[in-house]
Amino acid sequence: MDSMNDSLSASSDPKTAIIRQIQQEAAINNARQLIDKMNNHCFQKCVPTPGSSLSKKEETCFKLCMEKYMSAWNTVSRQYISRIQRSSAGGNGGFGL
Repeated sequence: MDSMNDSLSASSDPKTAIIRQIQQEAAINNARQLIDKMNNHCFQKCVPTPGSSLSKKEETCFKLCMEKYMSAWNTVSRQYISRIQRSSAGGNGGFGL
């Protein structure tokens, strides 16, 4: 949370500081939702009959499933950030607004 406080105090504009704080909180919420969704989906896909422990096959399936989710998340995030940067630099950034 120190980085949040640093970014808030670094900004002289209170409106910008509030926007940054909301963006950070939204990012944290998105990450939590991703983890929940990833765990639920991968668990349902890879563990058809829950028991006291996971088999090697279930562990491998779960790991690969989570890696795919994270890879997709990273790809989407990079594209989203790229569009935001283009939007900030030159108008609407291809959003068609």
